[in-house]
Parts: sequence; structure tokens; C-alpha cells
Amino acid sequence: MNTAPHTRTGRRRPSPATPRVRPDGDPHGAHALRVRDEHALQIRGALGTIALGEAESRRPASRRLRTMLAILGPGLIVMVADNDAGAFSTYTQAGQNYGTRLLWTLLLLIPILYVNQEMVLRLGAVTGVGHAKLIMARFGRFWGAFSVIDLFMLNALTIVTEFIGIALACRYLGLPKAPTIALAGVLVIGAASTGSFQRFERLCLALVAGSLVLVPVYVLVHPPTAQMAQGLFVPGLPGGHGLSTVMLLIIAIVGTTIAPWQLFFQQSYVIDKRITTRFIRYERADLVLGIALVVIGAAAMIGFSAAAFAGRAGFGHFTDAAGVAAGLARFGSHAAGVLFSIGLIDASVIGAAAVGLATAYAAGDALGVDHSLHRSVRGAKGFYGCYAALISLAAALVLIPGVPLGTLTEGVQTLAGVLLPSATVFLLLLCNDREVLGPWANSTATNVLTGAVVWVLVLLSVILTAGVLFPRIGWGAILTILIGGAAVGCAGGLWLAGAARRGRAQAAPEDGTRSRARLRAQRAYWRMPPLEELGAPVLSLQRRLGLATLRGYLLLAVALVVVKLVTVSA
Repeated sequence: MNTAPHTRTGRRRPSPATPRVRPDGDPHGAHALRVRDEHALQIRGALGTIALGEAESRRPASRRLRTMLAILGPGLIVMVADNDAGAFSTYTQAGQNYGTRLLWTLLLLIPILYVNQEMVLRLGAVTGVGHAKLIMARFGRFWGAFSVIDLFMLNALTIVTEFIGIALACRYLGLPKAPTIALAGVLVIGAASTGSFQRFERLCLALVAGSLVLVPVYVLVHPPTAQMAQGLFVPGLPGGHGLSTVMLLIIAIVGTTIAPWQLFFQQSYVIDKRITTRFIRYERADLVLGIALVVIGAAAMIGFSAAAFAGRAGFGHFTDAAGVAAGLARFGSHAAGVLFSIGLIDASVIGAAAVGLATAYAAGDALGVDHSLHRSVRGAKGFYGCYAALISLAAALVLIPGVPLGTLTEGVQTLAGVLLPSATVFLLLLCNDREVLGPWANSTATNVLTGAVVWVLVLLSVILTAGVLFPRIGWGAILTILIGGAAVGCAGGLWLAGAARRGRAQAAPEDGTRSRARLRAQRAYWRMPPLEELGAPVLSLQRRLGLATLRGYLLLAVALVVVKLVTVSA
């Protein structure tokens, strides 16, 4: 008797454990990438080219190195682009206002960065489908439209902050504002519009190398090593400051380090580069390199801004990145201020390009139009049109007099922080959907860590809410919230772990015991079937309640952030 599952149209579809193999036996063929052009059988990276049919086993070290160089790019670009103009503002604000007291938050964010971005690169390599399209297919058009509209609005504001960064750097360097911003806009649009993925990636990797300009700034200012070590490894919160203001900045640090646009960008970029699961370990190494660069850059900014302003009149009175550059020149050296400004321009350009592409990729997924850097402008008009319109609009807004640039920059990073839980929830659900990932679905350890991340972000938002509603709230109340929240989180985690164990116990008679070797064999051949062949996802009552709660959380959190920002800027 045929027990294979069927789609709603009655067609037989493979089980998630069924290998998806080409007729010639190659599970890594270009069909899994769903691309259509004459170079579909090649990965054309900035630093090399790989033929997808090339033998993988028993490669000498030199060939593995060439493969690594060819794959290098998505992880580096998404991470370094995250240290953009908003990050420059947020990290230097933390250093100038609070010294190194918030430096420890960066170490906590390292595993969160890796887990989140590893999940999206896995989704991209296994499915060949963009993040927005997967959300629409598995959760319905409402949540798909919500995720795209939410992303579009936040990304548009984020790109504005990139051009704010360019404007601030121009102000310090004495460059004319309007021509420099116009030139930067043309550069950002032109870099992505050549019809060559390889040329775009080469430019981005050049900008990645340019981000290292922060290292000599750190050396010139030379923050005390003992103070940096204490800030990194001894958690604490600055005293004598309003709770809600500190929490606003901590959420902004989270939002600027782990932003929703990164999920959409890396998944689509991995697909556009034609990276399959065959190369996933190289892409994970690429991601680790990117995380190392982003944390080094962030720590350097907090450290040298803290050292430059410590014990001086500017300490605790952050204005903007141009003020930081002036302080570095005044209290450090003129070269430090110039290099910082050059680094700010570099970060703003790569940030605008990456965030703009994330939006254009998501719009292409939602509208069903071609969206690939391998295509010419004529072959993907909607994709390039969306990208160019976003960049042009953001550049134009910065030139309007009277726009509150500083408040807007902090607000965008904070909004990214409070919107991150929703993006992570959808990512977590997709990575546990065995119709989508099959044997590549999340492990229990990944689920536990990701669930803890979501809960911590929610707790931060709860504390922010308390700080807005009760400005005189004390640290005792905060501790109560944290202990209560941790207890609720642990109870929920234990309940979910028990449910997972019961599910595995029920599935054991059917699935049997799968060894690691069997899992590796399944992963080698499994690919997600076409979306139209997937079974309809089951939306249980618990999941529906969870999504409804998530919607309420988003509305409340965004409203409170807006209220707090208006209060701070008043």
C-alpha cells in the first residue's frame, strides 16, 4: 500500500527523507539553485571560480584553499556591512557616554550572531528559495506581506542612516555635502547594476578590507588594555543614568549587531552565488571570519571612543559621529579623526549596498520577479528599479534641512532590536519545518539557544517598557523582572523540551534510530522539493496563539520605542 504523502492537489510528493537527486546522480546540480543562465554550473566569486560538478573528495590542501577563496564573501559582507553608519553611532555613543561598561554585550552576541546567520545560510543552501518567499509559502500571505513591508520600512530608514553617516564624515573632512552624497549614491547604485555578480562582490570585499582602518585608530588612541579586558569579561551596567536610556542603548547595540535585514540578505545572497550544501562548511568558515571582524570593529569603536573622552568635558555628552571624529582629533591625534571618518564612509557605502540588496531581494520574492545580480538591468528591471529607488530616496532625504539625524539613527537601531524577536521566531519555525529542511532541520541545542535569544530580547523590551512607563524604576524592580522572566523562560523551555521528546518517542517506531553516518548520508542527497509540492503547514492552536501574541508584542514595542525617542529628543 502506498503511504507516501500527497499534496492538496492529489499529487504524490517525496517524503522529507527522500533523496532529491538529478538523473545523472549529482545531487549538487544547478537545478537545486533554480537559476537560469549560461553560467549556472559555476560559482563565480570575487576571488575565484568553481565548477559545481567538480569532484570534491580527496582534494589537496591547495585546491581546498582555492575553494575557500571562491566561496568567501557572503559571511564577510553581511557581517562587515552590519558595522555600518548606525553601528558607528551606537558603539561610539556607548563608549563616549558609558566608557567600557557595555563592552561585555559584544561577547554575548557572538553565539547569537553565528546561530542566526548559520540558520539562514543553511536555508539558502538547502532550499534555493529566498527568506520572504519561504515565509509566504509556509505562514500565509499576511505574515509574508507583514515581513516584507516591515523589512522595507526599516531598511529604508536604515539606508537613510547610511547617508547620514556619509554626511557627517563629509562635515568633518570639509567635503561638500550634496555632491559627495550624490556621488556615493551613484557609486552604490552603479556597483550593483553591472550585471556581474563577481564585480559586485569584488567591490564589497575591497570595502571589507577598508573597514580595517579602525585598527590604526585604536592603536593611535591606545585604550588601556586592563580597562578593555574588564569591560569585556566583567558584566555591569553604568550607574547614575536613567534606566530606560541605558536599556534603549543596549537594545540598539543588539539591533545594530543582529539586524533583521541580515537574515534576508544572506539567504538570498547565498542562493544568488549558487552555494549548495556541498560547500556549506566553507560558508560557515566565511561566516566565522565575518563575525570576528564585526566584533573586533565594534570593540575597537567602544574602546577608542571611551579612551578619547574619559575624564574630559565631552564624556557623557554624545552628539553624533562627527563629534566623535572631532574628539578623536582633539584628544588623540588628527590622523585618528581622519581615519575614523574614512572608515565611516566605507561602512556607510557597504551598508547601503547590502541593506538595499536585502530589500530588493525580498521585494523580488514577494512580487515574483527576477532578482539576481547575474542578470542585466534589462533582464531584471523590477529588482534593480527597487534597489535604485531606495538608494535615491534615502540620499534625497538626508539633503532635506531640519531632519533630526541623530535621533533617527538611534531610533532605527532600536527598532531593529525590538523587531528582531519576530524575525528570529519565523527563522526558528522555518528551520524546524522538516518539509523545508528535512535532515537539515535544527538540532535540539540550536533550538534551545535560539529560543533563549528570543526570550532575552523580549525581556529587554519588557524592561524598556517599564522604564518608559515608570521613569523612576529602581534596580531592584529590574532584578525582579529578570528573575521572573528567567523562571518563566526556563519553565517554557522545559515544557517545549518535553513536548519534543514525546514527539521523538512517537516517531521512533516509524523512523527508527538514525546514526550520525545515516544523517550525513541523507544530508548529502536531500534537497527541498518545489514549494508547490510541499504539504500545507499545520498551524496548531499554540502556534496561532504564539503568532497573535507576537503581533501584539510588535505593536506595543514599536509604540514604546517611538515614545521614548520623542522624549529623549525633546
